[in-house]
Parts: sequence; C-alpha cells; structure tokens
Amino acid sequence: MIALRKETLWLSIINRSAARDCFTLVRGAFLAEMVYTLPAADKMMIEHTEVSDELRGQNVGYQLVHTAVDYARIHGLKIIPLCPFANAVFKKKPEYADVLFT
Repeated sequence: MIALRKETLWLSIINRSAARDCFTLVRGAFLAEMVYTLPAADKMMIEHTEVSDELRGQNVGYQLVHTAVDYARIHGLKIIPLCPFANAVFKKKPEYADVLFT
C-alpha cells in the first residue's frame, strides 16, 4: 500500500486479471478507484476513474491520476488516458507529457 496523504487513506493495487488492474482508495470501504489496462508491455490505458460522494471535490481523482503517472515513470510506461477525467488532467498538467502516449 502507498499512503496518499496525511489522512488515513490508503491506496492499494488490486489485480483483476493479468492485464486489467486498478488503483483503489479504501478506508474500511470503497472510496475511489482508477481502472487501467496494460495493452502492451510499455503502455498503460486509463479506462475509468470514480470517486465516492464522500471524497468528491477533494482532488482524489487527481491524486489517482498522479499515482498512475508515478507508476508509469517507475515502470517505463506511456499512458493512454481514455477516461475523460484523466484526459482532462493530462491537458492541464504539461509536466505529465513525459508519460503521455502520443
């Protein structure tokens, strides 16, 4: 698990299959997740992000995308942001261009 902030929120990676994973934020129950696939050895496709009503407006969706960016940098991946939210984050954050698949 990776601590997301000072709060008692924790990010975990849950394998759904060999090529489909998600980052899930939990605190006793589901709070948020970002679902992605790995369509190639060097690609990460962000398919969907979801944040519970409890955390909406607290930049949790952004934190999930940021975690994916960190993960991509560590593992040498390029991200394809199919999710409209993730795509919007990439458009607002030029510092993420190094991991954006073009």
